[in-house]
Amino acid sequence: MITTFIKKYQVNISEAVYTGLEAYPHFNSFFTRHLRSGTRPIAANPHAIVSPADGSISQFGHIEKDLLIQAKKFNFKLEQLLADQTLATKFLNGEFFTCYLAPKDYHRVHMPLAGKLIKTIFIPGKLFSVNEETALNVPNLFARNERLVCIFETAAGLMAMIFVGAMLVGSIKTVWQDHPHTAKKVSPNDFSEPLEFQKGDEVGHFQMGSTIILLFQQNTIRWQNFLCTLLPIKMGQTIAELEQK
Repeated sequence: MITTFIKKYQVNISEAVYTGLEAYPHFNSFFTRHLRSGTRPIAANPHAIVSPADGSISQFGHIEKDLLIQAKKFNFKLEQLLADQTLATKFLNGEFFTCYLAPKDYHRVHMPLAGKLIKTIFIPGKLFSVNEETALNVPNLFARNERLVCIFETAAGLMAMIFVGAMLVGSIKTVWQDHPHTAKKVSPNDFSEPLEFQKGDEVGHFQMGSTIILLFQQNTIRWQNFLCTLLPIKMGQTIAELEQK
């Protein structure tokens, strides 16, 4: 199955720590493989905000009051995405970045900039596919799928990192929890002792292809000029810079 998958999706196994398939006891160990040191250099600029994952840019840009773009004909609301009205107000008129992780991509998710994890919200939901075709045809896709909202305090103010589950992804795994996140109802968790992360540190991973959404507060960052929808991007590549005040 692993051999077939590599051929079908043209996976670059040479980047992995282990290139011999005998090193992977099951498919999931291959799918969540680690990369060799140095294959994803983290932008050195202290003001740089980097892509949290390998993938392609689904959408990015300004949040119009409380509306984010899903696709050309679909928008969705912050409160629907975050399942927390008070938290949603923190990101009004802010900025968002949506990255789709295809099956061939490296599936571990890393910090775009240094920060302290202060809160998570697990939100149960559907497991629709999140590829481009589905995003173009299923309204409120990212606000209907299972997801984990992670809130960080950063140099850019509050940042939300949202892991969006997808078809066959019944588990979102983070580095601070031994087992995948799951619950039958919306489950917030406030961290009395925040967890500290540096830029580039691993946060978690998916066990099949999915999507990461970043939210930033108003007037805190500026996007790089080269960004555009459907652009392939690598973890560690600069996507924005802190707004200098």
